[in-house]
Amino acid sequence: MYVHKKIKTEDALDIDRIQVRKAKPGDEEGIYRVACSVSGQKDSYQGFLMDDYHSDPEYYLNFFRDRIENLEYFFVATINSKIIGFSLSYKKSMWLKYYPDWIEKINWHPSFDKSFLNDFVLIDKTAIVAEHTGEGIGSLIYGEIIKQMRSHNIHYIFSETLVDPVPNFASLSFRKKQNYHLAGMRYEEHKGIIYTDLIYWKKI
Repeated sequence: MYVHKKIKTEDALDIDRIQVRKAKPGDEEGIYRVACSVSGQKDSYQGFLMDDYHSDPEYYLNFFRDRIENLEYFFVATINSKIIGFSLSYKKSMWLKYYPDWIEKINWHPSFDKSFLNDFVLIDKTAIVAEHTGEGIGSLIYGEIIKQMRSHNIHYIFSETLVDPVPNFASLSFRKKQNYHLAGMRYEEHKGIIYTDLIYWKKI
């Protein structure tokens, strides 16, 4: 379990009291509430999730239950036992189980070394409850993911960032802060809309 020691502002949460742990059965409702707080209207600077989680609560609760049961890299941040953030991440084998053609659909940058794809963790969805974004909570979760990856001898981490039709500047800023490298670009269709994602990677 990872515990951070820095408080950013007087109005921020007491970061010293935030804990990060693996998601467990029963967490799905708290995770869903966090997802709902940053879905709907897309705020490029605050960050957002692409799906509208308000639209089908039963579907998304079942989605989170399934991922809790099947993923090693699903972490939540809590304070006083309340979930205030999460990161949904996949080992390569599980990512390709859910999205088997992901590698083939990416336009890889000519300089990208595809041997990095031999084993990796992909960070898919990360969300912090809307009123506490930008307080370092995402970095706490990220730190726990890195620690777990190292313990499993996995050295490459990937992530996607939406740049069109609504750019996620908060996510792009985080990639820059964490020294990620651009690996490629992917187009996906979701409910009749074409989305453009940038694929980033880094070695840990």
